Amino acid sequence: MSQASVLVVEDNDLERQITADTLRDEGFAVEEAPIGKRALDLLALSRFDVVLTDLMMPGMSGEELLAKVKLQYPATQVVVLTAHGTIDSAVQAMKNGAFYYLTKPTDREALVMTVGKASELSNLQQENQILRTQMAGKLQVEGIIGQDPAIQEVIKIMRKVAPSNTTVLIQGESGTGKEVIARGIHRLSPRGARPFVAINCSAIPDNLIENELFGHERGAFTGATERKIGLFESADKSTLFLDEIGDLGSGVQAKILRVLQEREVRRVGGNDSFKVDVRLLAATNHNLAEEVAEERFREDLYYRVNVVTITLPPLRDRRSDIPLLANHTLARFSHLADGRVKEISREAMERLLDYSWPGNVRQLESAIERAILLCEGDAITPRDLPQEVLTRKSTGRIDRARGSDRFEIPAEGINFEHLERDIILQAMEKADWVIAKAAKMLGMSYRTLQYRLDKFAIKKPDGRGGPAPAEA
Repeated sequence: MSQASVLVVEDNDLERQITADTLRDEGFAVEEAPIGKRALDLLALSRFDVVLTDLMMPGMSGEELLAKVKLQYPATQVVVLTAHGTIDSAVQAMKNGAFYYLTKPTDREALVMTVGKASELSNLQQENQILRTQMAGKLQVEGIIGQDPAIQEVIKIMRKVAPSNTTVLIQGESGTGKEVIARGIHRLSPRGARPFVAINCSAIPDNLIENELFGHERGAFTGATERKIGLFESADKSTLFLDEIGDLGSGVQAKILRVLQEREVRRVGGNDSFKVDVRLLAATNHNLAEEVAEERFREDLYYRVNVVTITLPPLRDRRSDIPLLANHTLARFSHLADGRVKEISREAMERLLDYSWPGNVRQLESAIERAILLCEGDAITPRDLPQEVLTRKSTGRIDRARGSDRFEIPAEGINFEHLERDIILQAMEKADWVIAKAAKMLGMSYRTLQYRLDKFAIKKPDGRGGPAPAEA
């Protein structure tokens, strides 16, 4: 028989003793309490698998005791004892979290069986809690969730580089969580108590980003009616994160290189330079080595930012993490449906595992958030998922043997440049020739798309003036 621990709470001395002795005879470890307050004292001293309590007691009622136990010791199961006249109260107690109720006088077999099942559930919940705690320590570091070896290696590198002032380059496709990694490094560092400063370099035109990074003096240009503090200055003694650094123009690249070399900044329109203590973290979805080879990124700046490189794997290469990420997102956004949606059905999870996720973690989070809003029951089903997930539409057909996507090349071969040009042209047409919209559709920056439009000489059909600018 189980050696589960049971606390019997009963104000009638004879009934309490009979119940306790019965359970002891069956091998349970039993403690007794005549009132609710004494029961709480005993619970504070040691863990009990089951609390067996009378409902009608002086001072603290069984219902009040139930509420306190479930709040403070959620894994402990509560079984209530009730007379026939208070069965309605017992049913209400079950709605409030009681495991079960037994009527007085209590049948011995029913007592032993009920307490035994309650103790099994208590032990299971306790084990699950321990596992969740252990997994949280292993898998979730500063918002990073994953058990895939590649992600665990990322976490390992983060912990090593965080205490230093080393510049870190974070590489990965769009949506893989590059900013999450940067924020994690910052929080693990000695600078973690100070604000994390970030800017998306691809979202700001070259003629404005210099002003954002370095600030300006009053009168530096038309409209500069007062001094502006730049982000390098704002991040003094903290961390500055340059997202999509590969999209910066050559002029701004040169000025950032000077800051990294001299550790000083000069505002636009200013004559004096001043020291700053800034740790720089950078991210890109480009291959910067190739950008350097094609003279679109400064080689000297590349070596300055690429002291330590962290490469994030795409979600399609870490499919074992999809259930973890999906369930984490479900818990995070469950409030959108007032907590009604509690799980992801097996069929829906299979669809999530089958899909290639070209938009990576960001796309998965968006799909789960959408599913929560559309779900009519308490579990997400395939009909709640986006159509592209159901049709497995991605960059190519799914190669199940390799567990990744592969584009099928025709036997006669393809002209890659012609294919790229056709894809860009289709995107521009669908975006009504607005570059910003097409860039978002293609998952690339405004500057990168502008470069490719110039490279392929793509213009509007009427041939006048090229594509529309960055109106959203």
